[in-house]
Amino acid sequence: MTIVVSEEPMTALPDYARVPIIFTVDRVLDVTNRDDGQSGFLLSERRLEVPYQKDYDAAADEGPLQWAHRFDLSKWALFTARVATRMVGGATVAFDTPALTMLEGRRDLAVLWDIRVSPDARGQGVGSALFERAESWAQSNGCRQLKIETQNTNVPACRFYERHGCQLKVINRTAYPQLPRDIQLLWYKDLAR
Repeated sequence: MTIVVSEEPMTALPDYARVPIIFTVDRVLDVTNRDDGQSGFLLSERRLEVPYQKDYDAAADEGPLQWAHRFDLSKWALFTARVATRMVGGATVAFDTPALTMLEGRRDLAVLWDIRVSPDARGQGVGSALFERAESWAQSNGCRQLKIETQNTNVPACRFYERHGCQLKVINRTAYPQLPRDIQLLWYKDLAR
């Protein structure tokens, strides 16, 4: 399978939004502090008795079509992944956007705001191709780190970020009051200069 990743204008967000981000939560990560004297966290998988579906786009004001209403997208990048002519994935990267608190007020930090792969194309290298392009884009914009937010309920995403050299640096157990079983996980990847 040949995957072609292209940078697109933000006007392509309606097409991008058609790539589903829904996934099945059948396991979660329990997060604990390391007790061996080293810094960091231990992640242990736990199977759920009753799996459920999670769709980040279903939350009010959260999907790609809402971003321009919430943020200045002029310094964001939008990438799409295609196999033949079919869009099978996409990623957006935010940089130098003062209203975006995830950027911590830093100009040397980029946030992988969103990454999505069609369910039938997952596990075939699409996400990796998008991640590598996002990483390259952040480097070319002078960023020293790439930051990614996910939750302990998205085990495949957490394992994906680990495989790509990201380190879990911050956990927030109260980030989502409306979703009390979700723990916010913030991953960082140092970028080569």
